[in-house]
This record gives sequence, structure tokens and C-alpha cells, in this order.
Amino acid sequence: MAAGPTAPPKGGRSGLMVGLLAASATFSLFLIAGLAWGWSVFYAPGPAAAQGDTTVVTLPSGSGVPAIAATLKRAGVIRSTDMFKAAVSLTGADRKLRAGEYEVPSRASLRSVIILLVEGRVVRHYLTLPEGWSSAQAVDILNRETILTGEVEVPAEGSLWPDTYEISRDETRAAVIARMQRARDRNLARLWALRSPNSVVTSPEEAMILASIVEKETGLASERPRVAAAFSNRLRLGMRLESDPTIVYGITKGRPLGRGIRQSELQRQTAWNTYQIDGLPPTPIANPGEDALAAVLNPPRTDELFFVADGSGGHAFARTYAEHLANVARWRAIERQKAGLPPLVVVPEVAADAATEGEADAAAGPGVAVITVQPTPARPAPARP
Repeated sequence: MAAGPTAPPKGGRSGLMVGLLAASATFSLFLIAGLAWGWSVFYAPGPAAAQGDTTVVTLPSGSGVPAIAATLKRAGVIRSTDMFKAAVSLTGADRKLRAGEYEVPSRASLRSVIILLVEGRVVRHYLTLPEGWSSAQAVDILNRETILTGEVEVPAEGSLWPDTYEISRDETRAAVIARMQRARDRNLARLWALRSPNSVVTSPEEAMILASIVEKETGLASERPRVAAAFSNRLRLGMRLESDPTIVYGITKGRPLGRGIRQSELQRQTAWNTYQIDGLPPTPIANPGEDALAAVLNPPRTDELFFVADGSGGHAFARTYAEHLANVARWRAIERQKAGLPPLVVVPEVAADAATEGEADAAAGPGVAVITVQPTPARPAPARP
């Protein structure tokens, strides 16, 4: 009679179970230890910043997780690229990391670094080109921005659009200039399309030239339409613009003069001196903003031809030269009062060939101020192309 299958010894089954349980327990212990270690690494303080309280890290657009991890490791803000890659994979952050420039706080945890990149808390840099600043001054602004790179030539006057621009670390100055020029072209085309038939300018280039003069003549946005109208009226009548800022531009090419205009400079022949030339100068004298350009392209209908400072930050406007002289006399009196000089006495044509207004005043005698604005007779308007 054949023997049936023999059952395994009870002791053998018991040993196998014990072995499995022991192995499971050991694995669990290792798993728990690994999770505890990973948890501690994830939340533990990271490396200290090499200098200061933060470390600047720039992640280029299009960087994958391995490249980002390597960049962070080189910058010294994480301890391990493998831990970073594992952490972003397990948390699902690997598809949410954003490029840009970051300031990582010293000793930021791995968790904090990942949150920073996921939320895209990038450092933003801004650069402002004020209305009425020249292209030379714009280059000065760009050169002061240490996060920009490269050199740039002074661009054509009036080719830049005054605005606030966001810039990036290591962006070239030439690229920023190009953005300013594209903005100028875009806005000029938009405003030119909305011009009024009352505008005296015949091309976008002429609009920029006249707008730059309007911009430099007044810092009050509310006055720009009125100033634009006065200059437009003078051009229609063939009168010279006689704008002081055009004298300054002929001397400095767009940088501040830093003092008053001398009588000799009033008479100096330059391509921009509108006391000496007919019509518009050959180029803008600054980079005008939208208000000045819109005022030139849509000037109000007025019969005013003259304006002078009124002592309040604005200007007094006049239709006739006699009214203008009265306004000038009031302004001269305000100037003398502020300077602690005797009251104004208007003496026409005194010391007209003096080198400066101060020398003219001295030649006229104590208590006498000389008005240097001279009447310009109407003349035929210059031929336009």
C-alpha cells in the first residue's frame, strides 16, 4: 500500500512565517526610516547663502528638471540633485516649475525652494524712461542698470517710447532699446491714425519733432494741448517757434544745460535753434510721451501765439505780442522778487547785445530788468515736401 504525501513539519512552516514576518518588519523599519530621513531632508534647513541673506538663481526658460536641479546645486541652494528630482516627482511639482530669476533665502528648506519655483515668485526688475528725456539720457539709465549686459550706441532722438519696462537679468541693453523703439513705432502709428485735420504736421516724423518741443516746454500735462496749439498757430503764420529748449538741444544734444541760456546762445546758429531757423528743426529734441504727441496731432482751436512762465509752475498765454510783453514783465517781476532784487522797470531795447540777461540788467542800471523776448515778424511758411 503506497504511502500518501507527507505534511511538512509544523516547525518548518512556523519558521517560514517567522522569516517572512521578520523580513516584512525589517522592510517596514527601513521604509519608515527612509521616509523619516526623506521627510527630515525635505523640511530641514538647506545650505547657507555664500553672501548675504539670499542667493540669486536664474532658471532659463525651457529648462527641464535635471537642468534646474543642476543649476540649484551649482548655486548652493540645495544639497542633492537626486533628492530634488525625487521630491518634485513625488509631489507632482516637476510639471509646475517656472523659469525666471529667484532670490532663495539662506538655509531655505528643499520644500521652500520647490514652493518658490512652483508659485513663480520671481524677482522683477523695472526701468523707467521718463517723458521728455533725450536718447543720451536713456542710455545713461540703461548703463546704470547693472543686471543688463552689453554696450549700446545712443539711438536716434525721438525713437524711444517713454514708459516703464520690465527687464531681466543678463538681458542686453540693445534688446531693451529695441523694445523701446518697437513701442514708439506702435504708439506713433496708433496716434497718427487718430489725428485731427486741425493738426499742422504733415508726417509722423514732423509730429515727433513738434511733440518733443511741446514736451520740453511744459511739465504740466493739462497745458500741452494749449502749447501745441500756440506752436501750430505760429507755424501756420510762418512765425518762428522761438522755443528755448531747442537752443539747449543745439548746445548739449539732449543733456541738461544746468544754467540759464546766455544771450550769445540765443543768437547762436545751430540746426535746432528755432530763434534762428524757420519751421521745425531737423530732428526731435527729446523722446515725447503720449500726451504731447496726442496734443500735437489733435490741437484745440485757439488764436494764442505766445506763452511765458507765470510763477505757479504753469504759463500765461497771449494772443498778441503786447499781451505777451505784459505777461513777461510780470514774470520778470516774480523772478526779481524771488532773487531779492529791486522791483522791475521795463526799458525796451537796453543793452540788446549784452552777453547775458544779467549783463543786460547791469547795463540798464539799478532796478531795471531787460526783457529779452523779441518780436518775430510773420513770414511766409517754409516750403514743405
